[in-house]
Amino acid sequence: METTKLPPSSPSSPTTSFSVPSAEKVDGFPRRSMRRARQRRSHSSSQFRYQSSQVELTALPLLKDAPVAELHDLFCKKLQQCCVLFDFLDCVADLKGKEIKRAALNELVESVATSRGVLIEPLYPEAIKMISVNIFRTLPPSENPEFDPEEDEPTLEASWPHLQLVYEFFLRFLESPDFQPSMAKRYVDQKFVLQLLELFDSEDPREREYLKTILHRVYGKLLGLRAYIRKQINNIFLRFIYETEHFNGVAELLEILGRYVHIMCVLTVSPLSLQLAYCVVQFMEKDATVTEYIIRGLLKYWPKTCTQKEVMFLGEIEEILDVIEPSQFIRVQEPLFKQIAACISSPHFQVAERALYFWNNEYILSLIEENCQVILPLVFATLYRVSKEHWNQTIVSLIYNVLKTFMEMNSKLFDDLTASYKVEKQKELKRERERAELWRGLEEYQDRRMQMLTEAARNQRNLQERGERGDLSTPSSPQTTQSDQPELKPSGASSGAGESAT
Repeated sequence: METTKLPPSSPSSPTTSFSVPSAEKVDGFPRRSMRRARQRRSHSSSQFRYQSSQVELTALPLLKDAPVAELHDLFCKKLQQCCVLFDFLDCVADLKGKEIKRAALNELVESVATSRGVLIEPLYPEAIKMISVNIFRTLPPSENPEFDPEEDEPTLEASWPHLQLVYEFFLRFLESPDFQPSMAKRYVDQKFVLQLLELFDSEDPREREYLKTILHRVYGKLLGLRAYIRKQINNIFLRFIYETEHFNGVAELLEILGRYVHIMCVLTVSPLSLQLAYCVVQFMEKDATVTEYIIRGLLKYWPKTCTQKEVMFLGEIEEILDVIEPSQFIRVQEPLFKQIAACISSPHFQVAERALYFWNNEYILSLIEENCQVILPLVFATLYRVSKEHWNQTIVSLIYNVLKTFMEMNSKLFDDLTASYKVEKQKELKRERERAELWRGLEEYQDRRMQMLTEAARNQRNLQERGERGDLSTPSSPQTTQSDQPELKPSGASSGAGESAT
């Protein structure tokens, strides 16, 4: 292997001089004690960004003054112009170029927010490229490993005057009525999302707040990325717990995850609904055999005391029943409609109303009709009873509609159940009367017994009072009479005693 020899150093040729750096200078990671000893200085992630060739910007015509035929071309040029990066650590460097880019970004934000028909397909790659070039960057290591957001000052992003406008453009881009998810998903892919999530480690709270809102929009617009976003958030949490123990955006990611799935229904209530129901339905469409396990799992953990959760569970059950296979429906119909009957009898009108809305779904109604012989007996008694007793008139009206529907489905079964219900009701009324008479008899017996005990106690008290006064006119007590009179024994008893003595 050939080696290249360095020329000897010469005072006259400083360009060829070479000195071996010390080990301390070579070490890119100085000792922690030395880092703490140095005075903390403000730094920014901008210093980690390098643009090989600085492009001198020239102001372009205003978008609002451009002819319609040239609008999209000018919009594209301004996007390309905004891909140029500037050094914000040097406050006085290239002020003209910074101002041109700032003005261009403001125009782009205003145009996307107020104009219609601007976002056409050729602009999507240029827009995503401009956003990526500006926001994706290497974040610097913190100079304060023990940074406390409540006590220490955060390190703010030096390029925020431009970066804020880029984030604002991205947000308006996602919220625009012209935004087409089918086009955007070609460029906002898993790699893009992963880089976006890594930016949550920024120390600048302003940037994390923008990222939080933007990630919400991405999650809502691009359905295919939802599972990936949740998985990567979970990976960040695992890395934070088991590896780094530091990530600036944990609080924001927890809030985001809480809004998506409400921490799997443990920390808060509700949207387990939309996002998780969507994922569950996707699983069912891939494999119908999981349907029974899903429904039985929901029934197993059915909320007992929280009506808001109960309404949410009913909504999820309807989402599942809307795509369930008839063969799978037969396997879960009995426990399912027992629970639905319990919900119909709930005194909370929102729970009862949500359960009765099942009969407004045409597909679910067709499943009920096919299995009317099984389902109607499960819910008939509850429907009939609640129609007579519920306090909310809306619920009563909905129940009458359901009963009418059942009557049209199978009039003979409906009549049989009606007659059977009336017979059972008469038997129940008879049992209630017998029970009431039994309790009434027990109460009367108890009253008589208490009266007798009270009378006996009063007589005993009177006798004691007379004895204490020494009232001779009163007859002697049995004990006194027995002691004054001679003891009389039957002859048989005395002779027996004599025989035993002898």
